[in-house]
Parts: sequence; C-alpha cells; structure tokens
Amino acid sequence: MSIEYGPRPLRITLTALVVLVLGALMALGGGYLAALGGSWYYLIAGIGLLVVAGLLFARHRAAIWLYAVLLLATLAWTIYEVRFDWWQLAPRIDLWCILGLWLILPFVNRYVSDRLVWRDGASGLLGIGLVAGALMAVFSLTQDYHSIKGEFSDAQMQGLNPQGQAGRTTSEWPAYGGSEHGDRYSTADLITPRNVDKLKKAWEYHTGDLPGPTDPGEFTYEVTPLKVGNSLFICTPHSIAIALDADTGEERWRYDPNINRKAEYYQHMTCRGLAFHDGVRYAAAASTDQPDQPAARCERRLFLPTNDATLVALDVDDGKPCEDFGDAGVIDLKEGLGEGALGVYLPTSPPVVTEKLVIVGGSITDNGAVDSPGGVVRAFDVHSGDLVWYFDPGNPDASEPLAPGETYTRSTPNWWTTSVADESLGLVYIPTGNQTPDQWAKPRTPETERFTDTLVALDLETGKIRWEFQTVHHDLWDRDLPSQPTLVDIDRPEGKVPAIIQPTKRGDLYILDRRTGEPIVPVGEIPVPQGTDYGEFTAPTQPVSSVSYAPDEPLHEHDMWGGTPLDQMMCRIQFRKLRYEGDFTPPSEGGSLIYPGNVGTFNWPSVAVDPSRQVMFGAPNYLAFVSTMVKRSEVAPDERTGGGETGLQPNLGAPYMVSLKPFMSVLGLPCQTPPWGYVTGFDLRTMKKFWLHKNGTSRDSTPVPIPLPVGTPALGGPIVTAGGVAFMSGTLDYYLRAYDLQTGEQLWKGRLPAGGQATPMTYVSEKTGKQYVVQMAGGHGSFGTEIGDSVVAFTLDEEAE
Repeated sequence: MSIEYGPRPLRITLTALVVLVLGALMALGGGYLAALGGSWYYLIAGIGLLVVAGLLFARHRAAIWLYAVLLLATLAWTIYEVRFDWWQLAPRIDLWCILGLWLILPFVNRYVSDRLVWRDGASGLLGIGLVAGALMAVFSLTQDYHSIKGEFSDAQMQGLNPQGQAGRTTSEWPAYGGSEHGDRYSTADLITPRNVDKLKKAWEYHTGDLPGPTDPGEFTYEVTPLKVGNSLFICTPHSIAIALDADTGEERWRYDPNINRKAEYYQHMTCRGLAFHDGVRYAAAASTDQPDQPAARCERRLFLPTNDATLVALDVDDGKPCEDFGDAGVIDLKEGLGEGALGVYLPTSPPVVTEKLVIVGGSITDNGAVDSPGGVVRAFDVHSGDLVWYFDPGNPDASEPLAPGETYTRSTPNWWTTSVADESLGLVYIPTGNQTPDQWAKPRTPETERFTDTLVALDLETGKIRWEFQTVHHDLWDRDLPSQPTLVDIDRPEGKVPAIIQPTKRGDLYILDRRTGEPIVPVGEIPVPQGTDYGEFTAPTQPVSSVSYAPDEPLHEHDMWGGTPLDQMMCRIQFRKLRYEGDFTPPSEGGSLIYPGNVGTFNWPSVAVDPSRQVMFGAPNYLAFVSTMVKRSEVAPDERTGGGETGLQPNLGAPYMVSLKPFMSVLGLPCQTPPWGYVTGFDLRTMKKFWLHKNGTSRDSTPVPIPLPVGTPALGGPIVTAGGVAFMSGTLDYYLRAYDLQTGEQLWKGRLPAGGQATPMTYVSEKTGKQYVVQMAGGHGSFGTEIGDSVVAFTLDEEAE
C-alpha cells in the first residue's frame, strides 16, 4: 500500500534526534577508541547511525534498510567477539534491539517515507534482525562458558575418615577457623542436602554497636562467633566482647574496653573474632588421674584484641578481665612500636592460642607513611601475659628483650590476618603482608624483601625461623597473604602428608609440607612485565603454583562490560588508556590495570576444608583495580587523603602518593564482564577442580531489586559440615546460602537484615539437640553493603527434624 501524506510526524523527528545523539556519541567515542588501537566497530556503527538519523529527517525509506543492516552486522560482530555469553551479549545488542522495535512499530515505521509504507522489504529485513536478536538472547540463556559442572563421587562423600574428625565435637566451635586446624569444618551432620531447605530463623540479636561520627569508612562486622559450653562469644567493631545464650540469643554478659574513640583510625574499625584458651582441657591432657573439678576462674579465658592496640584476657563465664594477666587483664600492644602506633597499628584478627602462648600480630595502615610501626610478632605467656619471645621481620635474629626506649624495627611487613599453629610439630605459621607503602618500595631493606608476602614457620618455644616460603617478590600490588592457612593431612601416592594450604590474593593455592615448607604440588617462576615510570624496579619473575584459581586468561578489550553499548565503549577506552600487560603489570603514573585487584581472588575469609573427605570449598573473586601513582608535588596540601583502601592514599614520606579504585564504568558498574564471584569444590587427593559455579545476585546492588544471577564478589568465608552441606554469606546480596558440597548446587538461602560480610559457624546444642547455623549480619563500609548489628541464627523446623 502506498498513500501520499503530509508533514513529518513529531515522533519521527524525535526518533531522528535520538539516533543522531547516539550516533554522535558512538562515532566520537569510537573514533577515540580506534585511535587508541581498539575496535573499529563503534566508529563504523556510529557513522552508520548518523546516516540513519539523516535519512530519518529526510523521511527516506533507506533509513530502515540501513538500520536493519547495522543491526544484523552488530549481531554478527557480537557472536564473533563473545559467542553466546549472555552477560556479554546483552549490553552489545540491547539498545539496538530496543530502537529496532521502535522503528518497526506501525505508527513509526510507515511514516519513514514520503508515502505510507509498511510491510516492505526494509521492514522484513529489520524484523529478521529483531527475531535473530531475540533467538540469540534466548539461546544464550542456555549457555554457560564459566562453570565447571562436576561432582564428587558418592564414595568420597560417604566415606568419612575418623582421622579427620578426631578431637572434634559437634557442640562447639572453639576457634575462629572452627578448630586449631583453621579448616572451618564441623562434624555436625543434622543438616543435610535433603532437609536444608527447612531451615528457619531461630533468633536474632542486636549488638547495638553502630558507626559513630568519627569512625573510618571501613566500619565492618567480620566476626565469626565462638561456641564454648552453651555460650556464643562475639566482638564488635568497637572491640566490645559479648556472650550470648546459644539457644535463645539472649545476652549473658558484655565487656566494653572503652577504646580510645578520640584517636584517628585511618582505615579500619573491625574485630574478626576472639580467641579461646581451654586450661581445663590442657590440664586434663597432662594428668589423667585427677578427678573432674569445677574450673577455676579464668582457667578458661578469652582473648580480645582491641582497635586501640591492647590485648585483654576475659573469663569465659563472667566476661571480666583476668587479673593475673598483664596489667589487671590488659597488655598494651603499643609498647615497643614507637611513635604513631595508635590508630595505625590495629590487631583486627584473633590471636593464635596454644597451651602456653597467646601470639599476636596487627595490621598497619596501608599506604599511610614510609615511617610506620613495624610488623612484629609477639608471643605472651597465656597465663601471666609476660613476653616470651618476639619475631621482628626487620631483625629476625634478635631475641633479647627491648631495653627501655628501644623499639622494634620500623616499617616492616606485618601479620594482620588470622594464623594457625601445629602444637605437635611445635610450629606457628605466620602469613605476612607487605611493608607500607605498598607501591613505593624504595625504603625496603633486604630483610623486608625477604619476609614480604611470606609464610613463615616459627618455633613455638623460641620464635626462631624453622622455614619460610615467599609468594610474591618485591610486592608493588598489595598482595599480602590475607587468608588464614589451613592444616590438613592429605593422602598422596607416597602416603599421608601433613600439609598446609595457603590461599593468596593472586588466586594460587600453595600446598606445602607443613614440616619443611617444601611444595607438595609444583611451584614455578614465570617472567612478568618489567619497568616502571616512577623510579621503581620490578622483580624479573614471580612464583606461581600449579594449583591455582588465578584468572585463566588476561583481560582483553572484548572483556569490557557495561549496561549499554555506550558505557561498554567507555570501558574499552579506559582499558586502552591504562597500562596493562597481564598479571603483575607495575603501577604507573598514567594508571595501571591490576588484575586480580586489591580485594584479591582470596582474601581474609580463606577457604573451608573437609579433612575427612579431603575436599575444599572456596569462593574466588575476580575484580580489577586501577593503580595510579601521583606526584606529591601535584596534589594540593590540604587535599584529604587516606581513610580507606580506595581513593588517594597519603604515602607520607614518599615522593609519590597512590590512587586506588575499582575498575568501574561511568554508570558505576564493573568494567569487566561478569561473573565476578564463584563458589568452587576442589579435590585435595587428585588436586583437581570438580565444580565451579557463579554465586550471588544483583538483588541489593541496583536501584530496582532484581535478583539477576551475575555472580557477585563475596567478602565472607565458607564453612563445610559432615552433613555434606556448605554455608556461606558475604555476597553483595544479603543472604546466607547453603550448598550441596558434592555438586555445588545452591540448596537454600536465608534473608539477612544487612550485609553478611563475615564467616558463619555451626553447632549442635547440648540442651535442645538442634543444629544451628549462625551468621553475623553487620555489613561492610568499604564493600558498600548495608550496615547493621544483627547476629542471626537458623535451625531446622521441628517437622524437618
């Protein structure tokens, strides 16, 4: 049908204007991208849209023909770049298909001519393009290029090894990592894959400890409760220790150390947990002929690290300080650290407790100052609080107590995460970090270089080094060893080997013989990018483990992501402007892409290991960061710096500051394509990945709470149980999730009132016989989740039991 008609309708003019703007933006950005050596697609497509806009203004039918051709070409280019990967496909074609649908509508389409025309060849070609786009989108939803769909055998899941469960009880969780092995494993087996969907909230407790006006932005609840007797024990960001009834969540006692709130805490305000010393158990082990007697006061004690750098010993039953420890129950950890320790030296993780010792470390503010307190490791008598030995990374042979006025070596690598000890071998394993500042390493000494990012095994009696294993040379990337190591005995062809597993930010799993530090699986050295533009040097090679969750491939331009073709194009431009030569690309003045980024593939949540089945459950993350060196002379003196792990960092005393930020688009979305977070199952016998699945949704990260299964980063650890169920929170959506340990399938999720950036724990009540799973839901300031103060316990419905 062809009928002449009058003036161009307003809707055609507005459509032409929209296409003109889109074309101009794409052509300008695409031209810049092409000049940077990137894809020519955006320039060509932008020019094509400008021509379409001109034809629309002229009411020429060729506008529909040309748009249809551009749509089909875009579909072909999309398949060429990303195949049928939904999350990469969608932002490449979404605007094209939306605009195409508008142009094919009768009340628009038929007016793109000087005659009333519809259902012609141009409309047919556009319709073919839209149908093809829809089919591509539907088909891509069935494809998964990122998962590993396997499962552990039935025999492995059912064959519980008694050696892996020795010395454990279902009713307690006496250490941060569940046991002295740091494996986050419980022998509780009442909750299984068959009944876990019957979990319901049993109780919720509010600590009342929320951010104050002077607190740093990184106010975080990262605590894992301990369970001793019928009480749970937690600590809050302001270092308040609280005991709760394990069956009801009712508060039993509270101890507030009244930390110095006037100090400037530059980076963190957190407490990951307390440590427990069971003097009754050790006494019983030493003498079997003594009748059971009530425990004396403080024979069982808790150790509370505080953010103003003290260590407090508390009686388990009443929560009051143990007067025989230190100065009326308190040790001042600032002693021997020199000036500027308050607010900079922060013992954020629970100490290691053995029969005789409580061993303490602390974090040092990242990128604070060249002259900072040192990362000394100190062992105190668990009863008296007297200093027994220390390990000074800047003076590793020192053993004599400090004279009055002396300090430990300043600005050395620190131990800030949770550690573990093997008392049968007489060793404590210290995972060290980097010397601050992270990216400016010129002040580092040979001793500092030696102990940076190193797993150090110290003799429990003397504090002397028994062995050491370094994971990063001359670290310029903040690749601390963040995770608690895990002790597990692994069945190998040569027999059972006592192993230690050390996860890293890069994603490597260093699996070592914990007696000697020798690798059980191969470790090699690879050449890495060289040269900096700010006067630093780089190590020629870096160690890598053959067992690794490091990204399989470096990022490429086609891995850039966004919500639309436009912000995706902007991410491509950013990618091309940054220095990036793969892993270990040095920081630079122009900005370098660091991948994996500062959060790391593994961080403080570590991994969970079932020592009986010899399988590991982990949650690797994949987020890129941008690291930019900034000359101090180019920054205004009054510009605010510090106060977190992102933004412009002060690096006081260095000629360069550093700007750190996630690699984000103009819309606030990550510039790299999802998934960004997974859960995984790993077989320690075969050293193979059995399954890998994306984890977490966009439910609480977008203005509209749509739970898109993108796979989000997680900052909260997993636990595994003898029941064959793993639990984890930590994602950007507010849920505690349960997984089938055999397959990785998500079986259940329970809603949390705030971010769950903490590791859960589980126990069976001696009073009710119920198995509880408890999660701290207090949020995380720098992770961007909602802050709260809730401890939430879940248990099975009565009918499910």
